[in-house]
This record gives sequence, C-alpha cells and structure tokens, in this order.
Amino acid sequence: MTSTPDVSTLPSRLHHNAYVTRDQEATRAFYEDVIGLPLVATWKEADELFGAVRTYCHTFYGLGDGSALAFFQFADPADQEQFGPEMPFSPFQHIALKVTDEVQNAIAKRLEDAGWKPEETYVLEHGYCRSLYTSDPNGLLLEFTADAPGVQDSDAERRRTARAELKAWLEGDHTSNNHWR
Repeated sequence: MTSTPDVSTLPSRLHHNAYVTRDQEATRAFYEDVIGLPLVATWKEADELFGAVRTYCHTFYGLGDGSALAFFQFADPADQEQFGPEMPFSPFQHIALKVTDEVQNAIAKRLEDAGWKPEETYVLEHGYCRSLYTSDPNGLLLEFTADAPGVQDSDAERRRTARAELKAWLEGDHTSNNHWR
C-alpha cells in the first residue's frame, strides 16, 4: 500500500469538463433554467486547430467549487460533425456531481416541473450514496450524487483497501465489496 500523497502535489480540482453541443440555447436553458448552474463565461473564438481555422462558441456553467461544465458548438457544420458525433448511450459514461440531499431534491423537483425526460430520469440507491440521473439535451448522462450518512467511514475503508481490491478483481475475484447496499 502506498502512503497518502501530499495534496499540494495533486491537481487541486477539476477546472472544467468539455463536451460538444448541437444547440447552445437548449444547453443553456437546461443547465441554467432547469438545473440551476449559472452561465459564467461565453467565448466566441476562431483558432487554427488540427489543420484548419475553426470558429466556435465555448460556454461554461459554474459549479460550487469554481469548476465548470463546458460546451462547444462549431459554426461550420463539417466541424460540428467531425468533433461532435452522436454519443452512444451508456449508463456507465456519465458525469457525477456531488450535491446535498436538499439540492438533489430541488433538482428533482425542477426536472419534474419542467417535464424533463421523465423516461430518462431515475434514482439509484448505491448504499454509499443516492444518485439522481437524467440526460441533458445532448444525450450526456448526469448523476447528482448525495453521500449517505457515515460515508467518511466507507471512504476510509475504500482508500485503505483500494490496491488490494483492484488486484483481487484483476485476478478474477469479482465478489461485491459494497456492504452498504
């Protein structure tokens, strides 16, 4: 087992996570009006990138720690097609955002009030957390995660056993170690 790293040597937080959107206004309406994330920056740019001049709009929606979710939309339909192909659906490809129970409940209510994709909005109890899932206008799956009471104990256990559990998995031991479900 390795020692706990000096946090001053690690990245301090996520700056932003970027995706391509087909519709900046639909994306804005969802993230700002329904979810409640403020639009904190819009960059309209033209740069030589990957062998051609690309003109695009880059928007950022702020999270509580100063990080952001960001979205690109290209002016040229060929660039849009090249850099923003349809994302295949997988519940295992998503972005998870930490929330309190109160924030999770408020988001769930706003999604319901907006009639937002009820067939794609659901809750899973993972034991160590409760997660509200929904898709954005681009097909990106979002998870709003509220930690369970006492999660610090399970987090400490997972840190302590992380390498051993990975080694066991790689050697074929696929027994669940989620004792909180």
